Amino acid sequence: MFPVGELPKTEVRRIAEEIGLPVAAKKDSTGICFIGERPFREFLSRYLANTPGPIQDDRGRTIGEHVGLSFYTLGQRKGIGIGGLKESRRAKGGSDHAPWFVARKDMAGNTLYAVQGHDHPWLLSSALTADDTSWVAGHAPAKGACAAKTRYRQSDAACAIGTAANGGFTLQFAQPQWAVTPGQSAVVYDGEVCLGGGVIASSEAAPD
Repeated sequence: MFPVGELPKTEVRRIAEEIGLPVAAKKDSTGICFIGERPFREFLSRYLANTPGPIQDDRGRTIGEHVGLSFYTLGQRKGIGIGGLKESRRAKGGSDHAPWFVARKDMAGNTLYAVQGHDHPWLLSSALTADDTSWVAGHAPAKGACAAKTRYRQSDAACAIGTAANGGFTLQFAQPQWAVTPGQSAVVYDGEVCLGGGVIASSEAAPD
């Protein structure tokens, strides 16, 4: 139970000021709660391998150097450390100045792949498999139509749920989904009811 769960933040701040709490006007925190306000990459570098390696594009060209694969996530745009290439991409529907996005990681080869354009095919997935499941009802929902989220704050995506060989579940999307990322959560809904979900283990690229 959250005692202020039904109150907007402005009302909570008003009440806090009214009763004299010293944090009533404190700036909102944007840090991760368990590490506080500090550079995230600096914090992670204490615990994760940071072996640099090449950044390549979808043609296999080396376009930069990453600081360690653990510091990047699929769909990431900021902080990659590369700019536009002089060679024209218009022949493939791209642009010299289109933004770059992290699209793939080759852990064995320590290579990060980046592509230009938000809707590049490498960023789109038509299906996923998830494991480490947790269901509100204590068991998986029946196979069939549902909706799901694979990224924070995205709209519900229509899909069909099925079972996976490892005891997890599969989702087949009606429309390709952007930057489906292993390690993040897939949360399943029936209308406005959250059924549960699991951790994304793999995704299936959308057909070109």
